[in-house]
Amino acid sequence: MADLATPGLLDRAIRRITDAWRDMAAAVAPAEDESIPAQMRACLAARGGEVSARNRAAKLGEAYLAADAAGRLAFLRDLASFEADPEAIAQAAARLAEAVEDASARYAATAALRRALEPPRLRLLTQFTTIPDGVKFLVDLRAELLALRDTDAAMAGLEADLRTLLAAWFDIGFLDLQRIDWNAPASLLEKLVGYEAVHEIRGWRDLKNRLDSDRRCYAFFHPRMPQEPLIFVEVALVQGLAGSVQTLLDQKAPVLDPREADTAIFYSISNCQRGLAGISFGNFLIKRVVEVLSTEFRNLRTFATLSPVPGFRRWLERALAVNPVDLLREGEAAMLHAAVPDAASAPAALASLLARRGWVRDPDTTKLLEPVLLRLAAHYLLNEGRGRRAADPVAHFHLSNGARIERLCPLADISDKGVRESASLMVNYLYDPARIEQHHEDYAGEGRRNAAQAIRRLLKP
Repeated sequence: MADLATPGLLDRAIRRITDAWRDMAAAVAPAEDESIPAQMRACLAARGGEVSARNRAAKLGEAYLAADAAGRLAFLRDLASFEADPEAIAQAAARLAEAVEDASARYAATAALRRALEPPRLRLLTQFTTIPDGVKFLVDLRAELLALRDTDAAMAGLEADLRTLLAAWFDIGFLDLQRIDWNAPASLLEKLVGYEAVHEIRGWRDLKNRLDSDRRCYAFFHPRMPQEPLIFVEVALVQGLAGSVQTLLDQKAPVLDPREADTAIFYSISNCQRGLAGISFGNFLIKRVVEVLSTEFRNLRTFATLSPVPGFRRWLERALAVNPVDLLREGEAAMLHAAVPDAASAPAALASLLARRGWVRDPDTTKLLEPVLLRLAAHYLLNEGRGRRAADPVAHFHLSNGARIERLCPLADISDKGVRESASLMVNYLYDPARIEQHHEDYAGEGRRNAAQAIRRLLKP
């Protein structure tokens, strides 16, 4: 059984049990049967009007958050048990089949079938939105369900229902784009630090540097979660394409007058709510930020990313171990053999060099490896994957959003994480406002991965 006691998630949820929740729960008159299923049935019965329904939902929510792991799992099983009635579905389907020639009867039967197919648990889930922090409660609830759905059919059905609701409630039309700067509430700034998933924020000084006058940070918010960012992007206003994240985040670097910048570099995009996994905002976020920055700074001519290649090292190590025959060219193999003469093969020599701690700080090793890694990374980005989808998740994200693979940057991230995941490489994905939609159609429709000629030349014999 998956552990529901996710420390950070549970701690945050418990802290959100406000006095309002307790007061609302206390207003519910004691019943003869206080079991969770009985409370759920009372919610569905909707006795006492809207206020009573909200109070019962608050009582249920409080019971869930106060429970231990076993209690929460039992709660979710009880909630999942409120499924659609198979007999009612069969009867509604039969009435629809009988109403083929009568348009009026057919419309009525279709509506009845639609109602029969809707499980009562959907109404239970919706009732949580009526209480303070109820939407956030449901987002966190789905985060816990995601850990259970693959091994539990009941949890999978409940998760699918909740995902459908959240996808509708978090439609891009309901979201608000906001800039976050150093004057934002401390509680929100703390969340940026906690949610940053690409380049760790190392304290307040680092955060302040990322929010300086030549930097921008934008996030999507939902009106029912006004202090909870859904996704945010960090942008650096610079001159020319950036090729090193360490240089980009150098706290001692001089601050550039943003009016002198000609390039906006998107260097970090972080999803904040695990419970919204699979509900995409990133493509809309980048396009909206491009529009905002274009309006604010007429001097900006280029919009690009400095992105990791998180699947590259894993793919390369697997290729070296499983199918190394055609991986290296003859000249590359000779150079690698010369560098590691005791290696059993050229692929083994490459694996040995990459396994050396601190190789990114050895000029001789980096000079030897750079052309090999650049070519292999170009192959990985342009050719590897399942069907039309690029193997690398970040490449898939940007190509789906209409970007072009513009440049590969060696030694662009020499942090332990950058070396471990991307062999220190990063990618500039170019967002050309005039071509975003065409590039998106190329990739989504035909699987074509647009790339600069310099990238494609790396693969020529």
